[in-house]
Amino acid sequence: MSAEQFVGRWKLVESENFEDYLKEVGVGLLLRKAACAAKPTLEIKVNGNKWHVNQLSTFKNTTLEFTLGVEFDETTPDGRQFKSTITIEDGKVVHVQKRIKDSDHDSVITRWFEGEKLITTLQSGSVISRRAYIRE
Repeated sequence: MSAEQFVGRWKLVESENFEDYLKEVGVGLLLRKAACAAKPTLEIKVNGNKWHVNQLSTFKNTTLEFTLGVEFDETTPDGRQFKSTITIEDGKVVHVQKRIKDSDHDSVITRWFEGEKLITTLQSGSVISRRAYIRE
């Protein structure tokens, strides 16, 4: 798997169990509803080990910049803060979010390809959401 496969614009086309995931990680009702109604586009750029990911939607735009394998401070769109590390393992991009506050919940976000689709799973505890994107 080449990191270059991820480069481009990706439009959300399928979403399963996303609201349950957001509830599990502690996102409030109004923000959950808004996030579930949004149909985000991902813009991914890669330069060596440095990645730049924009998530664009009518709900909120976010930017995530990171270097593979290097821990960084991350603030989620709803304001939760994590120590995060993103690596490539077995052809998948694995994003581990470790909570800073005891009231937050750790998550693992994994991205890989199934045919032409970019699949993303978001897991916290026993709750797993699956989302699929297609290239624009």
